[in-house]
Amino acid sequence: MLLACAAGNALAQAADYPNKPVRVVVAFTAGGTTDILARAVSQKLTERFKQNFLIDNKPGGGGNIGTELAAKAPPDGYTLIVNSVGPMAVNPSLFKKLNINPLVDLVPVVQIADVPNVLVVHPSLPAKTVEEFLAYAKANPGKLNYGSTGVGTSSHLSGFMLSKRVGVETVHVPYKGADALNDLLAGRLQFMFATIPSVIQHIQAGKLRAIAVTSAKRSRSLPDAPTIADSGFPGFEAGSWFGFFAPKGTPEPVIAQLNKAVNEALPALEAQMVREGADPVGGSPAQFGQFVQKEYEKWKVIVRDSGATAE
Repeated sequence: MLLACAAGNALAQAADYPNKPVRVVVAFTAGGTTDILARAVSQKLTERFKQNFLIDNKPGGGGNIGTELAAKAPPDGYTLIVNSVGPMAVNPSLFKKLNINPLVDLVPVVQIADVPNVLVVHPSLPAKTVEEFLAYAKANPGKLNYGSTGVGTSSHLSGFMLSKRVGVETVHVPYKGADALNDLLAGRLQFMFATIPSVIQHIQAGKLRAIAVTSAKRSRSLPDAPTIADSGFPGFEAGSWFGFFAPKGTPEPVIAQLNKAVNEALPALEAQMVREGADPVGGSPAQFGQFVQKEYEKWKVIVRDSGATAE
């Protein structure tokens, strides 16, 4: 009887959902890739449900502050989070102590997009292919500096993966935010693994040269750039991804409703997302959950091997 009542309440809640504005937490600053994707999809949800889906930027702690806030919110569907590979799949291994377990305390709703990293070099570097880049790196051990957006981020760990796989000596220089890209553009760094949206305009303007992408297949945003896997390193795959999560205990009918709405919104956003460097995904909550778990298992090994830690 209690189970039947609970199921009935959940269905009734879903039928009336949403009847007030929905908060969409973004654990990073405005203007970044997570924020851009969250705003684009939230606008479509606002149009669909005739209720505002309002972005609430809560940056800090490598994404942990916003992630914890969302995980501890009431599980009623009125607080969601658009999150990414760092807080969900990397930080549980990178940080010595977290106040939550994002893999348990948040449940998947739907994946929005894959955003591969792209290996970009300053035009002063003579390399135009992965083979040429690695030959140059081997001939100049310890002389190539690469920037990242911080220790343990995908930009750092992608560089570590390649250096370890090939056996080249490069120097990692961690930054906070966009400063790494600024130094790469100025020539103070020689290369970087950056998300495509953050550098695509610089590539198109000739200010940076795209060598290869880190996805399993070529990015629709940079179709001329080969994958690192196809450049002699099968299985090499790293990058960012983004999706909606909800606090554990959010009624399944609400999650199903949100999942359906996002899947139906993505085709209208496809051209914009591809133009800006993201590949739309979609799919079911179960598919997204399985994907996130696999990503956690992959990055756990990479974080361990890199020796990266954060307080």
